Amino acid sequence: MNQTAPHPSPQPAPQPAPQPAPQPAPQPAPQPAPAPPQGFLAEFLEAFNRRTFLLVIGVLLIQAGFVLSYVGAFHDPSPHRVPIAVLAPAQISAHLVSELNAIGGQPLYATAVADEAAGRTLLRHGSTSGLLIINPTGTTDVLLVAGGGGAATATAVQDVIAQAEAAQHRHATVTDAVPAQPGDARGLSGFYLVVGWLVGGYLVAALLGIATRPRPATTRRAIIRLIVLVPYAICSGLAGAIIVGPVLGALTGHLIAISALGALIVYCAAVVTMGFQVLLGTLGVGLTLILFVVLGNPSAGGAYPAPLLPAFWRAISPALPNGAGVQALRHIVYFGSYDITGNLIVIAAYIVTAITVAISGTSLLARRAAKGKPAAEVL
Repeated sequence: MNQTAPHPSPQPAPQPAPQPAPQPAPQPAPQPAPAPPQGFLAEFLEAFNRRTFLLVIGVLLIQAGFVLSYVGAFHDPSPHRVPIAVLAPAQISAHLVSELNAIGGQPLYATAVADEAAGRTLLRHGSTSGLLIINPTGTTDVLLVAGGGGAATATAVQDVIAQAEAAQHRHATVTDAVPAQPGDARGLSGFYLVVGWLVGGYLVAALLGIATRPRPATTRRAIIRLIVLVPYAICSGLAGAIIVGPVLGALTGHLIAISALGALIVYCAAVVTMGFQVLLGTLGVGLTLILFVVLGNPSAGGAYPAPLLPAFWRAISPALPNGAGVQALRHIVYFGSYDITGNLIVIAAYIVTAITVAISGTSLLARRAAKGKPAAEVL
């Protein structure tokens, strides 16, 4: 029996692969609606906030202090207990010294010396501003002054002695035994050199604070900044000494000693500025200006040495780096570096104190930051 072959079952037609559903076109992100325009008063208050206001007030106060300090120091100079030595015959020496010290306003502080050599030694050391030699056989005496210690002081001594001598119908011929160098008009070159050193010192510290941050982030950063200031101070001291010496001929000689003093002064100004910045942030620069510019410059003994200044400026002069620096520089140039130890101690004390404040203050702030305690906000 014939069997028919089975017909193959029909295969289903292949289905096309499913197509992905079309994605909707991306919509642009909604733009925030423009802020309504601010009025002038609202924009002014936003730009001139509390911090800006306090900074402007601070500048105004510094400016007023600047005017008060400079005009107060210089508007009415008068000598006060300017030291002079007196050489006179024994029978009148004590009486003459007493009369000079009793002049109204106490412009002089007279002391007797045994001989002319002793008086000249005091004059050469800068320990006295004048030496009055009385002529026992005539009416013409001799007055030796030290113009290198400050022309204003020498002139003041001459004026007071001239008045005192005129009252006794006497006259004194004046000789400048320690004259200023030819390029050092009125003995002001040293003052302006010290001012330049100080300006460079506090400017470099302030700019380092602006370039990075007023307060170093860590104690190591503070130490690095203090180290970086050393070569700057050395170069500044040397540059100043070269300019006033070989270049301008204002203060010739003593190049190494002047350079070393300059390095100390520049470093002093720089580290003091840094210390104030660590304590007060940006406001520390303003405090630096008060110390070095408002108080320091008029009391430094530039146009008028300390004995010619009013009581306040006369008192602070030797205690500030400005006055200590000017005094030390004049003694280096004109008085054989005699008696500058005290001035150097003052400058060194500021340096040591400022370094201590900078390192310890930075360490304290770093510890507070590690504990999650933010430092107090200061301008």
